[in-house]
Order: sequence, then C-alpha cells, then structure tokens
Amino acid sequence: MSSLLIYAGSHDPIAEEIARRAPNLDVLAMDDAGAVTLKGRVVAPEAVAPAAVWADTGAFYSKAARAFFAATLASPNLRWVQSAAAGFDHPMFRQIVAKGARLTISHGQTVGIADYVLWGVLDCFQRGADRRRLQAAHDWNPQPYRELQDTRWLVIGFGAIGEGVARRARGFGANITGVRRLVAPHPLADEMISLDSMRERLPLADVVVLCTPLTPATRGLADAAFFAAMKPRSVLVNVGRGDLVDEAALLAALETGAPAHAVLDVFSTEPLPRESPFWDHPKVTLTPHASDLSNGANARNTALFLDNLQRFVEGGELLNLADPKDVLAT
Repeated sequence: MSSLLIYAGSHDPIAEEIARRAPNLDVLAMDDAGAVTLKGRVVAPEAVAPAAVWADTGAFYSKAARAFFAATLASPNLRWVQSAAAGFDHPMFRQIVAKGARLTISHGQTVGIADYVLWGVLDCFQRGADRRRLQAAHDWNPQPYRELQDTRWLVIGFGAIGEGVARRARGFGANITGVRRLVAPHPLADEMISLDSMRERLPLADVVVLCTPLTPATRGLADAAFFAAMKPRSVLVNVGRGDLVDEAALLAALETGAPAHAVLDVFSTEPLPRESPFWDHPKVTLTPHASDLSNGANARNTALFLDNLQRFVEGGELLNLADPKDVLAT
C-alpha cells in the first residue's frame, strides 16, 4: 500500500479530506521531535518509506525539517513530492528529481507576491518614506508624486507570479512587456519577448520586476551591464531569487540613479548579514523574504496538494509539474 509523509501539524486540519480523497493511502505523520506515527502507532525510522510527500511550509519550518527531508530522500518508494514553494532551486529538489520522483510546485503565493510588488512600487512612486518622515515630524508639507498610469513595466519571468503582477499593474493603466521562453502573445501583456531581447527594452522601462526562477541562464542576470541599460528614475523589484542580481553592481548603480530605487525581498545570503549596506541604504526598500507570507497562501497551496493527491492515487495528470530538465540544471 502507498503511503504519504506529512508534517503532523499540517495533517490534523485536513485529515478527513485526505481520507476522503485517498481512502487507501497510509498517512505517515511526523511531529516536531521527528517521530512518525501511522494511525496512532509509532513507525520505526527504517520503515518510513513514503511514495508521496507533502512538503509544505509546516514541514519546511518545523523543528523536524531535517529529519522530514532525510526520510523523503531516503525512501526507495518515492514517486511524487508536492512542494509549497514556487521555485525549485533548492538542492533537495534536484536530489528528489534525480531519484526519478515527480516534483510539483505551488503558485498559492502568487496573489500575495503580486500585491507585494504593487505595494513596493506604489510606496516608491508615492514617496511613502518622505510622507512617513513628515508625519513623524508633524510637518504639514504636501509632496508631489508619480502616477502609475502610462508607465512601462518589464516583467522578467511571466509565469504565475509575473501574470499576477501584470494583471494588477494593467489595472493602473501601465504598459506591460513580459519576458519568458515562450513569446506567444498573452492577454495580460502588451508585448511578449524572449530573454535575448530583454536588454533592448531596459532603457524604456519605468519598472523592472524580477520574478523568474533561478537557473543557469538567469543567475547574475541583473549585472552591471543590465543596470547601465536601465532608465533613470526607474524602479527595480526582485521577488525571484537573490542570485538573479549582482549585488555589488546594484549598489554601484543606485548611486547613479538607474535604478533610482530597489525593492528587494530576496538576497544572495539569507538571512541578510547585519553589516550589509542594503539595510540602511536610502534607495532600498527591503523585506526578509516575506513577500509570500500572505494570509491566503497556505489555503491555496493546501487545496492544490489535495487536488494533486487525488490525481496521484487515481493515476491522473499532476498539476504544476516541474520540468525535470530545469530542476536538474539548477
């Protein structure tokens, strides 16, 4: 009989739904101490050999995370892992795919991350830092600001997150150029281009959003030449991965005003070292890899897992299947 490995804290709220969708599946629940139970009975570590794994945020951030993923990688029966992450650049995912298991990713974070991008750009255009400073000083000093209407956005990575950003920005009257491998027309973009054509559009973009996966082709994408091509007074937003950006080159570029401001949620080293110049930089808005922590993300990710779980036990096609070639190349 096939079995599912799941973090115990994540299992309890959806136990009935799992039983309804996969009644013949054994559920192996791991607690914070790393102990695994099946129907209330403790399972010996060597007997924990799941065919399916729900790698949600509960598992990732639990005290037993190391034991959880060690059991995942050690399983000779592993056939499918559902991740709650949108990216697949973690080394563990490469090992999972190398074992021949299928990896499916989640886009439940899309809504929150797209909201985050619009917040960051609006706060910059609306001079939020100046307004807060003036309020704190009790200084009645009206400030002019920039509109989003008719601005040009270059959205690099036009998957679920990029589409979410485009949908919101178009609501403000922005012009969208999407960048991805498949350049067929898209209803949310005024233009679709390939990564090879990206540099030609950088001088025209008021806002550049990085939401592409980290791959060998995108590592260091935003380098000195990238910033040299950017438009004065433009804004850079990175919600992809820190290694998409040459951070030293970005710091140098900020001094030139192109970009004029950077909204950064991800960094090459995380947590960001306390001595990093980004913390106190007047032209940087930073957050601690938190753009995905919206109140609705977990529910959407769990709904996808349950849908895919039913497809898995019924032999159906899994949703959001990561391309093994892309995962192995990271």
